[in-house]
Amino acid sequence: MSPMFVPGPVDVATDVLQQQAKPMLPHRSKDFEAIFQRCIQKSQQIFFTASRVFIMSNSGSGAQEACVRNFAKEKVLSCVNGAFSKRWFTVAAANGKQADKIEVPMGEAILPEMVEEALKKDAYELITVVHNETSTGVMNPIKEIAEVVHRVSPDTLVAVDAVSSLAGARIEMDAWGIDALFTSSQKCLALPPGLALCGVNERAMARAANVPNRGWYFDFVLLEKHRTKDSTPMTPAMSLIFALDYQLDRILAEGLDNRFARHSAMANRSKDWADAKGWPLLAPEGYRSQTLTVVTNPPEFDCADFNKFLALRDLRLANGYGDLKGKTFRIAHMGEIQPSDLEDLLSAFDEYLPGKGL
Repeated sequence: MSPMFVPGPVDVATDVLQQQAKPMLPHRSKDFEAIFQRCIQKSQQIFFTASRVFIMSNSGSGAQEACVRNFAKEKVLSCVNGAFSKRWFTVAAANGKQADKIEVPMGEAILPEMVEEALKKDAYELITVVHNETSTGVMNPIKEIAEVVHRVSPDTLVAVDAVSSLAGARIEMDAWGIDALFTSSQKCLALPPGLALCGVNERAMARAANVPNRGWYFDFVLLEKHRTKDSTPMTPAMSLIFALDYQLDRILAEGLDNRFARHSAMANRSKDWADAKGWPLLAPEGYRSQTLTVVTNPPEFDCADFNKFLALRDLRLANGYGDLKGKTFRIAHMGEIQPSDLEDLLSAFDEYLPGKGL
């Protein structure tokens, strides 16, 4: 496996990939239902929740849409501080909701006081927040934001996109007061893309039952009816679920605290390396991701050219996202990436840069 320092799809271990080659089972069979139930139970551990976790055959963007459709009849407040939080705002508007936003420049965090101010001005059924903004490397203070929401506007549900953080950084659904929390398979879970996992508590399910026009594919009430029978309304992505079952065992065998510490150590090492180069991180101190590091580069640095250099070493690096392309690069140290892999990347940087006068 050649390390890719890109924020998804990430490298997948060979033995995990091989799980997808298992023979098919009838998806209504007791054999498959047992696998499905195991996946839910193990997922609850990494979500830190006693609530249900839906296993959905779609991307994280589908989970964004599901939250909007199930939890708000009319009004949604979106916290926007990067490309993927902006997408969630767009999804809310595209579903006919009155979508308002708290917006800060890319590279900044959403602060609890911003949320408090917005909630004191108007009432919202749902607030959407991205935990780990993959475009900027900013990690929003979810626990503190949720505390503000529950204090200022207790009827507002808190939905959190943890697509690029869950299973790589600690986020506790129950203890932090999160009503709906989701991730997708292709980032810190280190699986192929195609699954979303979404934890939904009782409060949020009660809301969904009273929201009309939830659709069908993303209807949590319908999903819950089938989940209680260890099933789904539609044919699920069975091969991916075979791999999920196996990979969750690997994650839990590593130990969640150990896994979080590994990701955090690589974030600290990346920061120290960038500091030594005099290249600032985009995210401010105190709000930096544990799963990817976004570095502001001088204009003389050409990420595309560097990737040609890396390709000869079976490595790959992510350029900046959207408007940040060419201005930043992203070192994704998530999933299967190990500290020794990161050292290989940083050594390649140190070999390449002097030849470019950097």
